[in-house]
Amino acid sequence: MANHWVEKDAAKRASHPERYPVDVPEYKFTEYFENEVLRKRSYLKKEWCIRVLQEPLRSEPQEENRYRFWGKIKELEGRVLRVVTLEDKITIHNAFPDRGFKP
Repeated sequence: MANHWVEKDAAKRASHPERYPVDVPEYKFTEYFENEVLRKRSYLKKEWCIRVLQEPLRSEPQEENRYRFWGKIKELEGRVLRVVTLEDKITIHNAFPDRGFKP
């Protein structure tokens, strides 16, 4: 179940390659994200995190070879979600509403 929607997207791309000419990254999640972040912030949805990576308001490198991305999530009443990835920018490690975000 953890990657159900990713598998669903992969199946769509495979069945309609003409609609998906560009290779779309397969997003992954760290064990920390799966076991800690989703437990502490059960309201978060993986698809929101991916949306932030795909359409960030801003992104920047972070210490320890990680990257930060910020994006507005209408389902969170328009609040900004900060998503932290590993160096590859597709493995999601942390996510939380960022009340202090300044554009």
